[in-house]
Amino acid sequence: MLKTKILGFELENPLVIAAGPWNRDGAGIKASIESGAGAVVTESIVSDTVIDARPRIAADSMGAQNIRLYSDIQIEGWEREMAIAKSAGGVVIASVSGHSPSEVSYLASKLEKYGADGIELSVSNPAVEALEVVAANPETLYEMTKAVVSAVKIPVAVKLSQNTTNIAKVAKAVKAANASAVTAINTVRGILGVDVETAQPSLSTYGGISGEYIRPMGLASVATIAQTVDIPICGVGGVHSAKNVLEYMMLGATTVQVGTAVMLEGRQIISKIIRELEVWAQDHNIRDLTEIRGIALNNLKSFEEMKFRPSVNTANGTVCKENCNKCIDVCLHEAITRTGDMINVDRGKCTGCGLCESVCPAKKLKLGW
Repeated sequence: MLKTKILGFELENPLVIAAGPWNRDGAGIKASIESGAGAVVTESIVSDTVIDARPRIAADSMGAQNIRLYSDIQIEGWEREMAIAKSAGGVVIASVSGHSPSEVSYLASKLEKYGADGIELSVSNPAVEALEVVAANPETLYEMTKAVVSAVKIPVAVKLSQNTTNIAKVAKAVKAANASAVTAINTVRGILGVDVETAQPSLSTYGGISGEYIRPMGLASVATIAQTVDIPICGVGGVHSAKNVLEYMMLGATTVQVGTAVMLEGRQIISKIIRELEVWAQDHNIRDLTEIRGIALNNLKSFEEMKFRPSVNTANGTVCKENCNKCIDVCLHEAITRTGDMINVDRGKCTGCGLCESVCPAKKLKLGW
């Protein structure tokens, strides 16, 4: 029911554990595979490792900021780590990052030799801006992707950044370079917050923001790519439930990566999401996940296609016993009132903005024409 095909592999489920420090070595990758994920991506591997900053990770209830750059294991050490990782079976995708086509193709070929099943080319790092030029430049990205694809026989995916003015154009360049898939999106450059008593930022520099903060951007990027480029997509950003997985898939993703949730909640989050997906699929009579892939795109319009004819809330006479006045408080036109348990809308004042409908905890307000 949850089996998914991507990069030429048939995965047991669409969950992929994303690149990150939780997959920093063979033991970590092995543990990720054993958690039940369909595939696992190594932490990004580079030619020259760097010393970690301390502290380097900050988190809150919505996500995290991370300034760990890359794997601290030299490329030669990955022969040993890959053997440990592959001892558990499963699909292991090696993430590689570099500054030139020759550098990334060299890394990819070495990792193929060490046993990697696929390559994910990472072309951005929000803590270091040098590679952002690659992520936003279709021509440069084409050359880097083409070099990796030409250097290996295993499938190659490219992890795109949201920090570009036209992610569809970048995805087209990746497809033209014969990549097998794209991953969207990487973390987004940001600052998690500031302690207002000490004026100390969460971390003392800019870093990659992940978690729920970036899910809307991830969803939009996946949808944009799916609408313009015929290439398999792995969605990533803010996934911590089956609902989030389904959102990405309904907007065109074939697989979905989980990263920050693994870091903050442990690898057991994978089995939890898988169980949730199985229950949802059974409840909705879904026999194959291809049945839902991209179905939300039919309801996604350009701004020019949006309806501008008058619409109003049709909640007059709705019985609401919720102990809140949320709809009344947020109404920008003071069109909603309550009489006892009855919600009333002044149709002369209501302009159909939709805010009340989206914030109502009981979902009792609907727009009509």
